[in-house]
Amino acid sequence: MDKIKLEIVGLSYSQTQSGAYALVLSEVDGNRRLPIIIGGFEAQAIAIELEKMVPTRPLTHDLFKSFASTFEINVREVLIYKLTEGIFYSKLVCEQNGNMVEIDARTSDAIAIGVRFNCPVYTYESILSSAGILLDQEALEEEDLMAEATEEPKETLETVSIEELENQLNQAIDDEDYELASKIRDEIQRRNA
Repeated sequence: MDKIKLEIVGLSYSQTQSGAYALVLSEVDGNRRLPIIIGGFEAQAIAIELEKMVPTRPLTHDLFKSFASTFEINVREVLIYKLTEGIFYSKLVCEQNGNMVEIDARTSDAIAIGVRFNCPVYTYESILSSAGILLDQEALEEEDLMAEATEEPKETLETVSIEELENQLNQAIDDEDYELASKIRDEIQRRNA
């Protein structure tokens, strides 16, 4: 069975389940999206790694990576291999000293660990055809326009002092708004360059 490569294209608050988030994966060579509902902790763990933010103390997934690296275990890929009654099943494909081992994991945890190892995510056609959402060209263009429209204009950050930016950065981290925090961090780095 051929595997289909996926990439993370979005992470947003779930409109259907309180306290949950929608992780949206996209078919690399196609127009299908695979939305997966995940918990807030896992969403935070994925967002922090995607934005290359460093928490003051290691998160559970960071601890897993340190543990695995210490014992020379490398995560090679995440495979979403089954969908039953709306629940996605995944595994981490790991390698140690040339031996390959598959470890069962919740999809949200597998992806949170996978992004830390910078490894690819795969699934099968049967899963994409049953749970995937096909976007036509018009929807893809609209999605791109929506993303551009919701981006915070850089001019608003440019008009604020460094001291105020640092205050806003701390507040964004306290509020767990990592997307805004990364934009503020980028502006601070740009000014300090």
